[in-house]
Amino acid sequence: MPETASESPRILFFADIDSTNAEARRMAEAGERGPLWITALRQHAGRGRRGRAWETGAGDNLAATYLFTSTLAPAQAAQISFVAALAVADLIDAFSRERASLKWPNDPLIAGRKAAGILVESGSVGEGALWLAVGCGVNLAKAPAAADRPAAALADHMDGPPPTPREALLFLAPAMESWRKVWEASGFPPIAEAWTRRAHGLGGPCLAQLSSETVRGIAEGLDPDGALRLRLATGEVRRITAGDVFF
Repeated sequence: MPETASESPRILFFADIDSTNAEARRMAEAGERGPLWITALRQHAGRGRRGRAWETGAGDNLAATYLFTSTLAPAQAAQISFVAALAVADLIDAFSRERASLKWPNDPLIAGRKAAGILVESGSVGEGALWLAVGCGVNLAKAPAAADRPAAALADHMDGPPPTPREALLFLAPAMESWRKVWEASGFPPIAEAWTRRAHGLGGPCLAQLSSETVRGIAEGLDPDGALRLRLATGEVRRITAGDVFF
């Protein structure tokens, strides 16, 4: 059984679980509406974007999912990934010697290397509402080895030991609430502005790997809905709404 913390929103702590996002889905489909954080020391079936596996480590990295309900249209609700990226960046800044940067759409970086991952999943709860599960995996003590995707851990950019997963979540949770309130009160513009101030690679060459093609151009910035504007050599501007980008 999980341990329940008294903070608001609630936090459920598990020792071991298949995936915090999977648990969020199960709870949402059983009627849970949040706001609620689900975290575990170990995941044995953690997932990242585009079906990739996500390594949590041996209980010393953060794996947590924020579950809540929204009445926004699906396209607008998807902007929560940018909100979560800002909250994770605040967590990194609080402990790291290096300021976090953000690679489109929601990859927090330390010194140009991926330090965290964010996975958003959703489902309908009827009457136009959605449940949203925002999975946040943060490399606190150790980064996974991946030759094609260089990673970083918070511990490598600190003078002392990294925060424990619990300590990290107790910082991340209020940061998420703060950015979510800005988003819900003022819409996407202040989120896009804050994201752009941290943006990695804007103004430089960018390669976007899409489902059926690879596109090269100059990354110009965000459209009002969060799409990445990529100016091609022909002068045409392509909107990138999904895919992997490399700078």
